[in-house]
Amino acid sequence: MGLTRQYLRYEPAALFGLVASARAGVAFVALRGERGRYVAVPACEHVFVWDTRKGEKVLILKGLKQEVSSLCPSPDGLHLAVGYEDGAVRVFNLLSGESTITFNGHRAAVTALQYDHLGGRLVSGSKDTEVIVWDVINESGLYRLRGHKDVITEVLFLKEKNLLVTCAKDTLVKWWDLDTQHCFKTLVGHRAEVWGMALLSKEKRLITGSADSELRVWDLTYIQEVKDPDEPESKKSKGPSSPGAEENTEEDETLELDEHPEERIIKCSKVGSIMRGGRDRVVTLGTDRMGKFLACHGADAVLEVFSVLSEEEIQKKLEKKMKKARKKAKQNSEEETESSVELSLQEEIQRVTNVKTSSKIKSFDLIVSPKGELKMVLLLQNNVIELYNLDLSAQVPQAVRVSRITIGGHRSDVRTLAFSSDNIAILSAAAESVKIWNRSTLQCIRTMECEYALCSLFIPGDRQVIIGTKTGKLQLYDLASGSLIETLDAHDGAVWSIALSPDQHGFVTGGADKCVKFWEFELVKDESSVQKRLSMKHVRILQLDEDVLCVRYSPNQKLLAVSLLDCTVKVFYVDTLKFFLSLYGHKLPVLCMDICYDGTLIATGSADRNVKIWGLDFGDCHRSLFAHDDSVMYLQFVPKSHLFFTAGKDSKIKQWDADKFEHIQTLEGHHQEVWCLALSPNGDYVVSASHDKSLRLWERTREPLILEEEREMVRVASF
Repeated sequence: MGLTRQYLRYEPAALFGLVASARAGVAFVALRGERGRYVAVPACEHVFVWDTRKGEKVLILKGLKQEVSSLCPSPDGLHLAVGYEDGAVRVFNLLSGESTITFNGHRAAVTALQYDHLGGRLVSGSKDTEVIVWDVINESGLYRLRGHKDVITEVLFLKEKNLLVTCAKDTLVKWWDLDTQHCFKTLVGHRAEVWGMALLSKEKRLITGSADSELRVWDLTYIQEVKDPDEPESKKSKGPSSPGAEENTEEDETLELDEHPEERIIKCSKVGSIMRGGRDRVVTLGTDRMGKFLACHGADAVLEVFSVLSEEEIQKKLEKKMKKARKKAKQNSEEETESSVELSLQEEIQRVTNVKTSSKIKSFDLIVSPKGELKMVLLLQNNVIELYNLDLSAQVPQAVRVSRITIGGHRSDVRTLAFSSDNIAILSAAAESVKIWNRSTLQCIRTMECEYALCSLFIPGDRQVIIGTKTGKLQLYDLASGSLIETLDAHDGAVWSIALSPDQHGFVTGGADKCVKFWEFELVKDESSVQKRLSMKHVRILQLDEDVLCVRYSPNQKLLAVSLLDCTVKVFYVDTLKFFLSLYGHKLPVLCMDICYDGTLIATGSADRNVKIWGLDFGDCHRSLFAHDDSVMYLQFVPKSHLFFTAGKDSKIKQWDADKFEHIQTLEGHHQEVWCLALSPNGDYVVSASHDKSLRLWERTREPLILEEEREMVRVASF
């Protein structure tokens, strides 16, 4: 048996750059005896608990591989139930941060979670259309409720009765009797998906949100309350489900699906609608724990807050109205009957205010503080958590933003990454800012505003960085002061690629204006100070026939490889800019490439999902590898080796051997497209950025990786 080549395994080291994922909801949690200060948010496969006052992460509830899809804190505030993409539900202890219970029962993502008012039972709804009730104390499943035909969107326990109400995208709201575990009533009054619902007024009212701007309100009457004890038995047995007993309100009336309607039936009658400001569907609809406030939002940046009057307040309002009516009747000398005075739905559920946020809202949570203020936490689409306070004692209540958690991440997807020469600093740049991170602490140490960044590099010495932008500019930043020193109009189109020259005296850029431009660093006199400052000088230009997507120098600085929009890679001599080789074979444009440390090989990654390895002496293709299930977005060689990493739109990062043409390992962790990666100069670290808003750090371990064992594990996992 021949010698097997030994590889070292890369392991996930950290997840950073993420404030919150917009996949699941946000929830206030009770921590250290305080309510209204700490919030739990999904963060890919983990759950982060943030201190909104200090803007610090205080707890990480570590998940496995699957993304978090739903959250629900327990009534006592000590536990948090977390639903995952694969259908698992885990219950975490917030004091220890450990997962104490795991429930596996769903076949698809968990979309809704709710505890009962005592915290002993948990109900989960899923994409597989099933609802499961779990016993948290005995750590077991109680029963599975089937009946919905589409994704479950909300599940609610009733406090007083042993009932459950669920709604789904199949337009139905179903009532379940948990004693007999069957559905006894279905509300069919919605013409589109029911996206959310809430119980109000001590569970005597149900409000539902659908695909239009109406919030439908239903009155709930428990039949036991309606029955007259003196009524003869024969009449009783008919109940409201007999055809003549109740008038059929409208097409929204309910279907009774119970064999014994007299046992326990709720009568639901539609009382009207509350009109929202938004025209699109309801995304989230919810109340605070006491049911005093109701809020909802659509796919926009406005949260609409309503106040729900209690029975005492309704009574007071009615008395006032009656007084007015009597006064009016006296003046007009009419006999006004008191029975005709009643409150409209709009008076019982009053609009308080609209909260306008800085970006689209994904979810929210409400809590009334002991001071009587309404606290609202909002999870926004752009990786931000905002906390608002609403002073209810004011004449015109206005929501005031009290905190905003943003520092730990970018507002948009990171498009470029770079490592400093000492392996310590990481640069990440997106559409609105450049951030510098400390690799060991993962803290953001600098944030600088920029234009839409596409490529970047650290200038030798690591004191300045250059960013290439979508508008064709080169922006030079000083890291010590965090300021923009200089902006140059480099290209007429986007600057797609930038590469430092091996002699470190300059760099080269390639743009959408079909040009490759050569630049040198120079020291120029600064008007504001005595000292000279660094600048960039344009020295040469290479005009081409197609847009330039990527440029790379060979390590000896003799050759320059240029990837073009015509799917070829052209190689030129650096000194004379004469044509040397054309590498053609890809079916779609080459988006990324790299040349190994000794200049013998060039690897190219394309939108056709293939990676090709070429010899740089004759331009012959050594091997074509089917690398990813979608476009290959980034490719980089490990320093001092013929191993390289590729990042793909299929959310995977893979390591390859360019000599043996072997796939070594796959780094799985990102949940969406991986846009870029960067390797540290010593090859010990890989950092990657994805559409899921997260940055991930991978570390080279001392553990050897044997390919046969790795493949065996993949085979076992696929069965």
